[in-house]
Amino acid sequence: MSVAARNLTRMTAAFIARQEALGSRFDAIAAAEREIASACARRAALVDEARRFSEATAASRAVPGGRWPAETVAQREFVSELALTLRLPQRTAENLIEDSRALAEELPATRAALQTGEISYRHAQVLIGQAWRVPSAAKAAFEAALLRSAGHLTASKLKYKARVLRERLHPETIQARHTISVLDRRVMMEAEADGMASLWLYDTAERVHAAYLRITTTALSLHTPDEPRTLSQLRTDVLTDLLLDGVTPTGIGAGIRATVNVTVPVLTLMDQSEEPGHLEGYGPIDPDTARRLAGGAAGFTRLLTHPETGVVLSVGRDHYPVPTHLKRWLRLRDETCRFPGCTKPAAHSDLDHSLDWQFNGLTAHDNLAHLCPGCHALKSETGWTVRHLDNGLLQWTSPTGRTFTTEPATFIQTTPPPTEAAPPDATAPPASGPPPNEPPAPEPAPF
Repeated sequence: MSVAARNLTRMTAAFIARQEALGSRFDAIAAAEREIASACARRAALVDEARRFSEATAASRAVPGGRWPAETVAQREFVSELALTLRLPQRTAENLIEDSRALAEELPATRAALQTGEISYRHAQVLIGQAWRVPSAAKAAFEAALLRSAGHLTASKLKYKARVLRERLHPETIQARHTISVLDRRVMMEAEADGMASLWLYDTAERVHAAYLRITTTALSLHTPDEPRTLSQLRTDVLTDLLLDGVTPTGIGAGIRATVNVTVPVLTLMDQSEEPGHLEGYGPIDPDTARRLAGGAAGFTRLLTHPETGVVLSVGRDHYPVPTHLKRWLRLRDETCRFPGCTKPAAHSDLDHSLDWQFNGLTAHDNLAHLCPGCHALKSETGWTVRHLDNGLLQWTSPTGRTFTTEPATFIQTTPPPTEAAPPDATAPPASGPPPNEPPAPEPAPF
């Protein structure tokens, strides 16, 4: 073996050893996280046991001549002492007590997953926060469906998935709940430290989402290399300028409208179903709003789906030039950057060839995914790799060999399921043109 070959072998061995050493440290961090989750499960069990003991002995806690009943005295004493014991605000202690009760009585599988460290306490809180709105008969199925994904989703992604699933299981229609909730729309101001203040807007999803996208679109137009402000600062300044003056000081903002995709099941559009629509970047919306937006509301592009297969039937032709079917299909599938944990919108991300175009990667749905500029650079410049699995799942492999899976925002079949058909006539001439149900060929992408 030559000297150069021996040196290359030593360098390769050293590199592998470094990666393995780093990987072992990540394994240790993951083990510590599992221990924290297990400790949170034990804490929840102890808190709930203390709550039940406090309630069982409430009669002995009554204050002679006091105005509060014994149960109230016991409850207030328990909350206040737990808050002081854990150095928590009382409201936070109350939430901990209720979360612990939910884990003990309503969500046993979540408690078990927390105990073994399969999920973190933040993930458990997401399941608790979403499950209380689900009817008791459907709660176990709701919990099981989310736990299948919770192990590889961030808490924010799990919350989004839980919101979508909850809409399917809630006994009261989203239309009825939306009609009541829209009456609560409001704007609030909250004083903050250091001469600052917060402004909060609570309104219908499509209005708030479209407003946020318009602010972002305007801010991005100002985000030039010479601009010293961050994108977050630009969003804030744009919103303030629009509220105070109608446009930004330079006049930017007039006429800018963001484009939002709204997915509507065909039967909902035909008023034959009350299945919710889906607002890109937000989630389920009530059928009436979905129909109105699909009917041509400015700034919204409709996407129709088959009521049974979920196959995209139409992406609309409301704008010119019309983007390719494949680009719109992928934006609907991904909604966000597909790197694990990233929530940057697909609308402001790159469509990346997982296998590079220069290495014969195809421009196809199972070789393309949205990556924000930062994550795109991470994939290109580091040892991270990605592989497409079935149904839009992506499996990411870290430089140390650890794997992470990301789910698409929307599971969409690429073709309808097979149906029973008569055997083909061997004497019939071959059909011309592309096979039925096959999407049009995508245009080549520049990356």
